[in-house]
Order: sequence, then C-alpha cells, then structure tokens
Amino acid sequence: MALENKLGITNSAELAREEEKISKKKALELFESGMLDELDAGTFAALAEIHRYLFDEIYDFAGKVRSVNLAKGNFRFAPLMYLHAALENIDKMPQSTFDEIIEKYVEMNIAHPFREGNGRSARIWLDQILKKELRQVIDWSRVDKEDYLLAMERSPIRDIEIKHVLKAALTSEIHDRDIYMKGIDTSYYYEGYTTFKMEELKD
Repeated sequence: MALENKLGITNSAELAREEEKISKKKALELFESGMLDELDAGTFAALAEIHRYLFDEIYDFAGKVRSVNLAKGNFRFAPLMYLHAALENIDKMPQSTFDEIIEKYVEMNIAHPFREGNGRSARIWLDQILKKELRQVIDWSRVDKEDYLLAMERSPIRDIEIKHVLKAALTSEIHDRDIYMKGIDTSYYYEGYTTFKMEELKD
C-alpha cells in the first residue's frame, strides 16, 4: 500500500518514482533560488520548511510533525508523546564544531519528525549547518553508501563511526550543485535500516 498522497497513486513503487522525480526537482529549485541561505540553519523550523518545499506537491503532511509512532525493524523513533520536547531540545543543541553538528544530526534522525522524507530533508539541513558554521559541506559522492547506512544504524548508541565517515567527505565546495544533489540520491533514502520496511506502530 502506498502512503496517501495528492497524486492519487496507489502503487508504492510508482509513488516512489514520482516522489523521487518531484523531490529532486524541488531540491534543485531550493538550491538555485538561494532560499536555503535564508533559513535559520540548525533549527527545526528550517528543517520543516525544507521538508515542506520538497514534498508539498505530494503529501498533505509536508512540513508537519508526524502524528503516528514509527519504527524500522527493532528501532523505534522518538515516541509521539516526547517528540515535540525532543525537537525543542535539538534546537538548543550547540553546533559550532563538526562533532556538535553531527551529534545534532544524529539526534534529528532519532526524532524522525516526519511521516516520510526525513533522510533527504535532514541531509540538506545538515549541509546548511556545516555551510554556515564551518564553510564546508559533505561531498556525498565520496560517502560509501554501505558505510553510511551501517554507521547511521549504530549512531544512536555510538556516533564515532558516522563522524568518521562524514568527516572524510568534507569539502569546501559549498556552491557545487552536483555535490548538493547527491545528498538526496535514492541510495541514501533508508539510512541505517535498509533491510526493514517502515512500519506505523499501533497503540
């Protein structure tokens, strides 16, 4: 079953194809318009605006905090009852060093604030923080997919691996469109939990 969507698509594979096409087009618009530079990097408000822009043509929930509990495999993302508090705490986390920024990114992944599209939105959000604070971004073409997925899976317990993987791919080419676009490549959609289907938890 496909997620309910504005396109009226009921086949999940077809929805995934359309979602990829539309979100990539919108991500490119975000980059080329300069709108990303106007956002308050590192805030949930910025992440929500990125998510809204990428997915507004597809989902009614674009930019809105999820209203269901979610899990992938044995990992449960932040429960609804704690989600808003978690997002407020993430907003307050420092982001002046590389380690602080990645720790913030890991916490946002654990929060998983949206029903769908968290990974793509959060990678753009991450690059915006790095760009603002360090004048660097991640060159996603230099990030090994499997290393990244495994490191993200373990990051809630041990974040040293994801820090190592991403630090090795830092670049000062902060205005390179191709580097930016690699961050929303389909290879990274299901970071850390690729063998499991996202499930909605029933109370």
